[in-house]
Parts: sequence; structure tokens; C-alpha cells
Amino acid sequence: MHSVRSDYICMKQQQETISVIDDLIQTLKDGQEGFARAAEGVKDSQLRSLFNEYSEQRSRFANALQNEVRGFGKAEPESGSSAAGALHRGWINLKSALSGGDEHAILAECERGEDAAVEEYRKALDDDLPPGIYELISRQYTDIKAAHDRIRNLRDARKG
Repeated sequence: MHSVRSDYICMKQQQETISVIDDLIQTLKDGQEGFARAAEGVKDSQLRSLFNEYSEQRSRFANALQNEVRGFGKAEPESGSSAAGALHRGWINLKSALSGGDEHAILAECERGEDAAVEEYRKALDDDLPPGIYELISRQYTDIKAAHDRIRNLRDARKG
């Protein structure tokens, strides 16, 4: 009887870990698409390059997490973005269209998306994750937070 209970607890922890990782994958896919769209909406080549770099980074991070989920036996890890992310990306498109590619407005919208990513990572790190997964998510969080801060600083530098 004891082993059945411990197997259940183990399975439940595994499902919770997969759920946390799936949420992060969605967040990363949102960022990947958001940064790709932002890159299309700016004229400044350095900003376009930065947005493309962040889009590619999010893709690499999502792939790493998808590989972890496969290690837990989930055949098809999360691969799409979330409905909230779709709204976020629509907002970037709207801002670009309304402001004629106003880079401050686009940066502000990217920072809003990054606020959400930082928050998702913080929530994940508060969960009881296996050590290897925790370390991977912690490393990614450091880079996500650095991207957020850089975007915020660029936004602030372009006010007015």
C-alpha cells in the first residue's frame, strides 16, 4: 500500500512539474513571436537585431524545456503560445500600426511582455521542482530578467 501512495505522489509531482514547464514554454513562444513581430515593426537596425536575438533566445529556451518534458515521458510537449500571448502580440501590431512604428511604444509593449515572462519564471522558481529543472529554469530566468531590464532601459532612453 505504501508504494502505491508514494508512486501516486511521485506521479502527481511529475504532472505538476510538466504543467509548470508547459506554462513557461507558452510564455517563451509568446516572447519568440512577440520579438519577431517587434523586429518587423522597427526601422532601427540595432533594435531589429536585438529583437531578433531575443526571439531566437526564446526559441532555444523553449526547445530546452521541451526536451526536459520529453524526459518526463510526455510525447508531445507544449509547442504553441497562449491566448493571452496572442492578445499581447495583437497589441504590438496595433501599436505599430497606430504610431507608424513608434519605437518607444514598441519597446514599452515588449517590456510589458517581458514583465509577464519574468513573473512566470518567478512563479516557476517558487514551485518544488527537481534540482536539474530548477537549475535550467534559474539560468533562463537570469537571461530573461537581463533582457527585461535592457528593454526597459532602451524604452526609457527613447522617451520623447
